[in-house]
Amino acid sequence: MANIKSSKKSIKTDKVQTVANNQYTARVKNSIKRCENAIKAKDTELANKELKTVIADIDKACSKGLVKKNTCARQKSRLNKKVKEMSN
Repeated sequence: MANIKSSKKSIKTDKVQTVANNQYTARVKNSIKRCENAIKAKDTELANKELKTVIADIDKACSKGLVKKNTCARQKSRLNKKVKEMSN
């Protein structure tokens, strides 16, 4: 356990921030899964709707610094490609 007052505070704030970060990353992963399930089910309308939410979630995680920029771009590109191929 930390002895310094500022170290004790940083331990508390780190716990809170870790929970928030885990929620954001879980949201991204779950939205990606929902989008891929819609693609597998060949539901074009749902897949397009889910793609918009996935892109928003990925962008938010990227802006928070939870996921690297290139990883975000790669994930969005791959999902967008899958949705476009499905609609053709």
